[in-house]
Amino acid sequence: MTEPGKVSGKRILLADDQQEVRELMALMLGMDDHIVTEARNGREALDLFTPERFDLVITDYLMPLMKGDELARNIKRLAPSEPILMITGSADELGGIRGAVDVVLNKPFAFEDLRQAVAQVLCPIPA
Repeated sequence: MTEPGKVSGKRILLADDQQEVRELMALMLGMDDHIVTEARNGREALDLFTPERFDLVITDYLMPLMKGDELARNIKRLAPSEPILMITGSADELGGIRGAVDVVLNKPFAFEDLRQAVAQVLCPIPA
C-alpha cells in the first residue's frame, strides 16, 4: 500500500543541464519506482517528448539551448494537459511562466520536497 502523498511508478521526463543534479534526482525518483528519462537541456527534452509517453515533465529553469520556460510552453502546445514541474534557484525570474507550469519547486530542496511536488502535480487536491 502506498503511503499518503506518495506517487510511484510514473514515467518522468527530467531535463537539467547539470549532470550531478540529474543523476541525483533520477536516483531519488527511482526510489519511488518512477521510470526516468534524462535530457541534458530543453531542446533534447523536447526531442524526446511525445504526448502520452510521459506522465510528468520535470525541468530546470536555467539551461543552455532552451530554457525551461520555453520547453514548458512547447510541451503545453503539444499536450496541453501534460503536468510540468519546474525546479529553479531563481523563482523571482519566472514572471509569467506560472501559466505553463503546474508546480514550481525552489532549489535547494530535500527528497521529501520533491516527492510532495510530484504528488501535488500528479494528484492535485480539488478546490
